Amino acid sequence: MNIRVLIVEDEELIRWSLRQKFEGRGYRVTEAATGAAALEALDGGMFDLIMLDYRLPDTTGLDVLRHFREHDGDSVVIMMTAYSSIESAVEAVKLGAFDYVPKPFQMDELLLTIDKALETTKLRREVRELRRQVETEFGTDIIIGQHPSMRELLEVIQQIARSGATTVFVRGETGTGKDLVARVIHQCSDRAGHPFVNITCTALSETLLESELFGHERGAFTDARQQKKGLLEVADGGTVFLDEIGDMAAGLQAKLLRFLEERRFRRVGGTRELSVDVRVIAATNREIEKAIKEGKFREDLFYRLNVVTIDLPPLRARGDDVMTLARHFVDKFAREFKKPVTGVDASAESKLMRYGWPGNVRELRNALERAVLLCKGTVLTADDLVLGRSERSEFPWDVENFTMPPGGFDLDKLSELEAHLLKQAMAMTNKNQVQAAQLLNVSRDRLRYRLQKHGLL
Repeated sequence: MNIRVLIVEDEELIRWSLRQKFEGRGYRVTEAATGAAALEALDGGMFDLIMLDYRLPDTTGLDVLRHFREHDGDSVVIMMTAYSSIESAVEAVKLGAFDYVPKPFQMDELLLTIDKALETTKLRREVRELRRQVETEFGTDIIIGQHPSMRELLEVIQQIARSGATTVFVRGETGTGKDLVARVIHQCSDRAGHPFVNITCTALSETLLESELFGHERGAFTDARQQKKGLLEVADGGTVFLDEIGDMAAGLQAKLLRFLEERRFRRVGGTRELSVDVRVIAATNREIEKAIKEGKFREDLFYRLNVVTIDLPPLRARGDDVMTLARHFVDKFAREFKKPVTGVDASAESKLMRYGWPGNVRELRNALERAVLLCKGTVLTADDLVLGRSERSEFPWDVENFTMPPGGFDLDKLSELEAHLLKQAMAMTNKNQVQAAQLLNVSRDRLRYRLQKHGLL
């Protein structure tokens, strides 16, 4: 046990008595007989516990407490005085003292108070360390990539996190990192000190999902034996992430829309209106516009969600980010598995770059985790990589070395070729415009413009 204690007391006998008891417990003790000596000790180091006398020869304990709170908020302070009063106790607590004990004190009672105080110090530092770990794990630095689309994405995430936007819509293929984006937005915002709640809309039936979101009253349905708070209540002040919202049942969509519009709801079986302050981040990999046309998704809910939208690019459209991510995952899993794998060779790099990554970053991570775990050498080779059959096709022409045919070239043929490629892309993706745009490496807006130009929309 390496607990540091500062005793600020002008009476030498009390300092001696406390030192004997604390050192008997294995604590490291520093003494100060004046306020000036206490401030010097505080400026020179960190303490877990401060025993602070209310009256000192040169100042008051409250002045020392004010200085302490400006420099170190983790330690706990116990005030000691022979001049106990309600006013002084209230003032000390307001300034952040943990407790207030009158002299002469019973040592057994004092030690119980000290044990509680030290437990508070421990919890404070554990919380601070957890927050630091979360910031490291879910800060914007964890979103890896140098492709222009990713640099733009980071700027958008930072703007959204700093804004007061209460609804965010994240779109992208499976495995592109929609949940990670949601966590980063939460952690980079002023809501970071409040809960982040993640729920997948397809994981539960409509009835259970409604209960999870809004909570229920006792007796609202069979097995509802007691009142239960919903995730919206639990996340008050924080963020709720609704993944796969495109598959939410129609009845629940209406209730979610009402909540987003009014920020009020009722528990299942309840009559009282509840109000919470949460940021809702919804995500889907579905073509929502198609679902709206098919009557499977409410158009008004779509418009309410679509106020602030983030479109995540597929991995196959991010160029050299494939290798940037690959090297990151190799280093990560080599450390985790304690394997001497230092990178990938040319054959592995070629294989990684040719592959189409239908499962996106998640698939890349899983592939490299397996490869590093089973690798017998120090560098990954193509033979270490077990991938699917989705290799990207190269552009069929060498554009830079293309020469005009002797008889000339009909530019109108390019328009016919564009229309033909558009038809193929739409057919290959079952008319999913988001996926077709990704297949053609253009934005969805550019795709729609070209489809309209050729009368294909």
